[in-house]
Amino acid sequence: AGETLPAEEPNCGSQNMGSPSYGSTEDIPDCENPEDTRERNDPNSGIPEDPGQLMAAYEGTAMGHQVPQFGWRICLAHEFLEKRKPFHANNVSMSNLVKHLGMGVRYLKWWYQKTQVEKKTPFIDMFNCLPLRQIYGCPLGGIGGGTITRGWRGQFCRWQLNPGIYQHRTVMADQFTVCLRREGQTVYQQVLSLERPNVLRSWNWGLCGFFAFYHALYPRAWTVYQLPGQRVTLTCRQITPILPHDYQDSSLPVGVFVWDVENTGDEDLEVSIMFSMRNGLGDGHDGPGGLWNEPFCVEHDGEAVQGLLLHHPNPPNPYTMAVAARLSANTTVTHITAFDPDGTGQKVWRDLLLDGQLDSPSGPSPPTQKGQGIGGAVCAGAHLPRRGRCQLEFALAWDMPKILFGARGHAHYRRYTRFFGQEGNAAPALCHYALTQYRSWEERIAAWQNPVLEDRSLPAWYKSALFNELYFLADGGTVWLEVTEETTIEEFDGMMSQLRPTLQEYGRFAYLEGQEYHMYNTYDVHFYASFALIMLWPKLELSLQYDMAVATLSEDLTRQKYLMSGVVAPVKKKNVIPHDVGDPDDEPWLRINAYLIHDTADWKDLNLKFVLQIYRDFYLTGNESFLRDMWPVCQAVMESEMKIIPMWVGAYCGGLWLAAVAVMVQMAAMCGTQDVQEKFLSILSRGREAYERLLWNGRYYNYDSSSQPQSRIIMSDQCAGQWFLKACGLGKGDTEVFPTPHVIRALQTIFEVNVQGFAGGAMGAVNGMQPDGVPDTSSVQSDEVWVGVVYGLAATMIQEGLIEEGFLTAEGCYRTVWERLGMAFQTPEAYCQRRVFRSLAYMRPLSIWAMQLALQQHGRAPGQGMGLTAGQKSAPAVELNAKSKARADLGQKGLLDTI
Repeated sequence: AGETLPAEEPNCGSQNMGSPSYGSTEDIPDCENPEDTRERNDPNSGIPEDPGQLMAAYEGTAMGHQVPQFGWRICLAHEFLEKRKPFHANNVSMSNLVKHLGMGVRYLKWWYQKTQVEKKTPFIDMFNCLPLRQIYGCPLGGIGGGTITRGWRGQFCRWQLNPGIYQHRTVMADQFTVCLRREGQTVYQQVLSLERPNVLRSWNWGLCGFFAFYHALYPRAWTVYQLPGQRVTLTCRQITPILPHDYQDSSLPVGVFVWDVENTGDEDLEVSIMFSMRNGLGDGHDGPGGLWNEPFCVEHDGEAVQGLLLHHPNPPNPYTMAVAARLSANTTVTHITAFDPDGTGQKVWRDLLLDGQLDSPSGPSPPTQKGQGIGGAVCAGAHLPRRGRCQLEFALAWDMPKILFGARGHAHYRRYTRFFGQEGNAAPALCHYALTQYRSWEERIAAWQNPVLEDRSLPAWYKSALFNELYFLADGGTVWLEVTEETTIEEFDGMMSQLRPTLQEYGRFAYLEGQEYHMYNTYDVHFYASFALIMLWPKLELSLQYDMAVATLSEDLTRQKYLMSGVVAPVKKKNVIPHDVGDPDDEPWLRINAYLIHDTADWKDLNLKFVLQIYRDFYLTGNESFLRDMWPVCQAVMESEMKIIPMWVGAYCGGLWLAAVAVMVQMAAMCGTQDVQEKFLSILSRGREAYERLLWNGRYYNYDSSSQPQSRIIMSDQCAGQWFLKACGLGKGDTEVFPTPHVIRALQTIFEVNVQGFAGGAMGAVNGMQPDGVPDTSSVQSDEVWVGVVYGLAATMIQEGLIEEGFLTAEGCYRTVWERLGMAFQTPEAYCQRRVFRSLAYMRPLSIWAMQLALQQHGRAPGQGMGLTAGQKSAPAVELNAKSKARADLGQKGLLDTI
C-alpha cells in the first residue's frame, strides 16, 4: 500500500486498492480525529471562532502549488460547532403571532392551492425552509447558464441547471479518484472524498480530511491533498470564467479543474486522475430512462481534447453534460463509457487499478431503461519524475441552450448560444475552448483581483469577502437570455431610444432574490446588490434597468388577494416600480410581481430606489443616452410617489425620498428641464427642513415622527439616502442634503449601540435597537442582522471617514457567516444573535461592493477595472443649497404638506 506512515502523522484513511476479493493490500486503520485540547468559544456567546480554527485540524505540512495568500481557507476535517436552524413560526413572539394571524391563515390556504392542487413551487415556502448544510464551495459556471457547486470537501452537491430551480443533492458517483503506480504496480488508489456512501462500495472511500484543505477566492478555488505516506501532494485548481466587463466568456457554462501533482519522493511515479460523473442526479428527472453516453474527441489549432458526452434528453429542458481532459504528448486520456452508479462500482475500480487507465470502448452506450442509472468516467495520466511535478487538466461543461420556465410557454435561448450555437451540440466545443483559454482567464482574473489583494491597508477578511460574495451573481438562479426581434417592446421604442439596442446587444439578465425566495430582480433588494453589477458588468445593470422601466410603464389589472391585508387589488399598476419581474416557476417578464404578501404599489421605497439607481448608474458609466431615456420614467414614478407619501416621516423612506428629490434636480439640469429642476429644488428645500426638525434628536434620526413607542428606535439603515447620494458623487459641499455633522453623529451612535452594543460587537449591526441598548422586538425582523444592509452601512461609514468603524461593522458579519456558522457560499439574508437564520443564499450581501466603491471614492483603494469610468461625462453638480423659493411655516406636519 505504499510507504509506512511517519510516526508523527496519525493513521489516516483505508488505503487499500479495493475489496479483499480482488487484490487488496494491507489495510490501514480508518482516519481518527486527533485529540483537540484547544479551548473553543461558546457558540451562543456572540463571539465568532478565531479564523485560525478553520485550519486548526490540519495536520499536513504541504501548502499546495501556487495557492494564494488571501481567501477563505478550511481544513477538510473541520467541524462547525454551531448548528443553526431556519426561522420558523415558533421563533415569533406571541404579540407578533397575533398581529399576523390573518396573514398566516390566508398564506396556508394559498400554499395548499399552489403546492397540492397546482403542483407548483411557492415563491416563498414558509413550511419547507432549507436546512443549513455546512458544505458548500465555489460554484462552477459563468453567469446565466446554470451552475454546479462543488463543496469544500470535494462533493458535487448543489445543482442549478433548470432556471431558478435548485437541487441540493450530493451525487456520489461524481468524484475525482487518484491512482499512483510505481514500477508497474498500483500502490495507491483513493477516491478524493470524505464520504462513505452505501453505493459504489468497491471504491476506496473515506479520505482523511486532516491532510487536506480547501481555499476559495471566487471565481477560483484550490483543494490541496497531502497523500499520507506517498510523498505526493495534489493541488486541484478550479476555474470559472467570471471576468468583469466581459460579456462573452463570462456567460459560458463551464468549469476547469487543473491538477498539479508534486512528487517529493526519490522514485518516479505514474499518476492518473479519474473524473467520474453520473448522467443526471439520480432523481425523478432520470426515471423515464433514455439517457446515454458517448465518447468524443475534438482537435483544433493543434490542441486535442478527449472525453465523454452525457446526454440527458428528458423534458422540460434537455441538456448534454461533457467531461473532458486535455490530450498532449505527455498525457494519456482514456474513458469508460458506462457504469452503474447505483451498483458496487467494481468494474470501473478494477479497470483503473489494473494499469492506471480505463478501457476506452468505442461507440455510444445503449439508452437507459426506466429507473436505470448510468455514469461515465474520463481518466488522464502522466509520468511523474522524482522530485518533479506534472499537470492534468479537466473540463466540465453543460449545454442547455433552450429553456422553458415553469409555465412552459415561451422558449428562451441562453446568452452563450450567441457564441456556441443553439442546436444543443456545443458541449465538446465548450470543453475545448475552456481548456485552451483558461490560462488567459486566470491572467485576467489576477489583473482584476491583485490590486485589492496586494493592498496592505485592506484587512484579509475583506479580501475574501469582497470576491467570494460574488458567487451569487452566477449562482443566484441567474438567467442571461438572448432578446430576439419578436420581443414585445415596440410600444416603448419611441420613448427609449436605446431600449432595443441595449437588450439585443447585451441580452436580458435576471437573478433571484434568494435561493429560497423565488422572485427575479426583486427591486428593493437589488438596490443594495446592484453595486456589484454596475461596477463589474455595467451593461447588464443598464439592461436590467431598461427591463424595469418597461415593466414600470406597463400594467396588469388582474385582481388578486394580498396575503397580509386580505385586500383584493390589481397585480400591477402603471407608473409604479414593480416588486419583481416574475417567478421562474411561471413566466418571468410576461407576468411580473410574483410577490403577493403585500400590494407593493403603495410601498414608499421602490420608486425612490429606481430614481436613485438610475442616477448612480449614469454617474458610474457616463452614459447620457441612458439618462435621457430614463428621465421620463423617473418623472412618472416621482409623480406616483407624491401620491403615497404619508402624513408622518420615517428616517429610512424619508431619507430615500430626500435623496431621490436631490438627484431629480441633477437629472433635470442634465436634461435641460429648468421648470422641473426649480420644482424639485423647492420641494427639496422644504422637505429637508421638515426632515431635520421632525426626526433629528441630537444623536441620531428617530425611526419615524409618529407617537408610537418604537418611534425612537435606532435603525441601522437610517442613513441609506446619504449612502446613495455619496455613491453618486453628491451629498457634500454644495450638494449636501443631510447635514454632515448629523450624519457622522448618527453613524457613531449606530456603531456604539447597534454594533458594539450587540453580541459584544462581533456580529455586525442589528436592525433596530432601543435607546437603552436592548434589541427591538416590535417586528419579526427588527432584532435580525441583515448582512447586505450591514455592508451598505459599512460603506456609508467609509464615505464619511469612519473607516475603522466601517470595517469593524462589516467584519462581524463575515466572521459570523463564513467562520462561525459555516454558511460559506450561502450567505443568508438574516440571522439573530442566537439559534436562527433566515433565507439562505440571498442577493443583498452583494452590497459589499458598495464598500469597495466607497474606498475608491475616498482614495483608499485602486479604482482601475472596478467600476469607476474614466472621463465621466457628468455635468457639474447643481447646487442644492440654493435660496429656497418658499420656506413655509411647517408646524408639526409631515412631508406631504410641505410639497
